[in-house]
Amino acid sequence: MNRKQEVSKGLNIHAQRTIAYIVLVLISFLCLFWFYVLIINATRSKGELTQGFSPFPSKYLLQNWKGLLNGTQPILSGLVNSLTISVFSAVLCTYFSAMTAYAIHAYNFKMKKFMYTFILMVMMIPSQVTALGFVQLVSKMKLEDSFIPLIVPTIAAPVTFFYMKQYMDSTLPLSLIEAARIDGSGEFRTFNSIVLPVMKPAIAVQAIFTFVSSWNNYFTPALILHSDNKKTLPILIAQLRSADFLKFDMGQVYVMIAFSILPVVVVYLLLSKFIVQGVTMGSVKG
Repeated sequence: MNRKQEVSKGLNIHAQRTIAYIVLVLISFLCLFWFYVLIINATRSKGELTQGFSPFPSKYLLQNWKGLLNGTQPILSGLVNSLTISVFSAVLCTYFSAMTAYAIHAYNFKMKKFMYTFILMVMMIPSQVTALGFVQLVSKMKLEDSFIPLIVPTIAAPVTFFYMKQYMDSTLPLSLIEAARIDGSGEFRTFNSIVLPVMKPAIAVQAIFTFVSSWNNYFTPALILHSDNKKTLPILIAQLRSADFLKFDMGQVYVMIAFSILPVVVVYLLLSKFIVQGVTMGSVKG
């Protein structure tokens, strides 16, 4: 390769990198702009919001927050309810999905391929299709207005199982499991002491995704929860938005939305390194 070709190749790489950076900047701006609008609107009064968009914050943030706390919606109990459901769902979902993936990955048994295919088939069924039967089952078991129907079913998560299985295929050699068995380690001890540490990035990623999915879930909790002190934040936000015109305050709605996404943002900031590491390793099969 002569000097001219090297210079041309270097310019092409530089141009491609520049275009990639420009696209990434534009995408980042489009993603973050709406968060900026949300924060700005949370600081404005109802009268200011009716006048249209403003790029500058106002001085009504504390007033909107006090009005929200003094209103009819139990915001703090809704936060506790959402945290309880989301945390338990994330823990149970990731642990038992990893255990299921480990069973498919480490054992040879009859109908192994069928079980794997069947779990993936279940993944294609939308929750809206089974909602009526689920509500009837919950009613017959007398579990309405309880967190149990919102937490326990998250154990059966085909999407999380599929990701865990793919991650194990790329990072967990069977020779490591066989070595643990030869050393006299029991199956549960092998799973908890050897497999789970290896799966830590994948578990962190799926815990985040499960937490966010459960936190933002409105459809199922709205069918199950009826008491005001049991309702989650998405339900309370919907009720606040559906208030009549005289009680409707858009400033308080924006404050409540900003308040509801704050825990999700904190979780992402704390565990973002696990997201990058887990997604990258899980997508590469060794």
